[in-house]
Amino acid sequence: MKILGITALVAALFAAAGFAVSGYFDVSALTPHSSAANWALHRIMRRSVQNHAAAVKAPDNLASLADRGAGDFGEMCATCHGAPGKEAGEIGQGLNPKPPALSEAAKLWSDPELFWIVKNGVRMTGMPAFGPTHDDDRIWAMVAFARQLPGMTPEDYVKRTTATAEDAPHDHDHHHSHQDHDQHEHHHHDDAPH
Repeated sequence: MKILGITALVAALFAAAGFAVSGYFDVSALTPHSSAANWALHRIMRRSVQNHAAAVKAPDNLASLADRGAGDFGEMCATCHGAPGKEAGEIGQGLNPKPPALSEAAKLWSDPELFWIVKNGVRMTGMPAFGPTHDDDRIWAMVAFARQLPGMTPEDYVKRTTATAEDAPHDHDHHHSHQDHDQHEHHHHDDAPH
């Protein structure tokens, strides 16, 4: 009986390996996962985030950081997740799994869990890790802004993200040398009417 069980297990592993390398499995983003796969992947992701975020502590002044996170949220999150009065953009609409609307999904996570997700990203979901490009203060500010999305009107969202975007410095890895700036200025002046 024991040999039969081991033989069945080995046969199942070979069958799974054969299926995996056959090319038959559809990896297209247009093909949804089965409900069982969705359930399993979501549970695995949720437990992983809870486990890894357990040691993260939110700042005491988290709510006061929201205005600082508005511009980053509008620039980096709304494209996939949408925002009050704004549907997800083309990138977000093409992802599988579909990115959740944060005005609802943020309620399901603690502040440290949201921070961990934004900082580290989530594999195979399209959620990038912003930790390599943004310091912890900026990430906490985005979390604080996401916390205020429920109940935010579309007009308030536009007002807050527009005002912040105009006032904030744009240091998203835009490295320009003084020579680039000088050449741009020289070229600009050459185009000016005399």
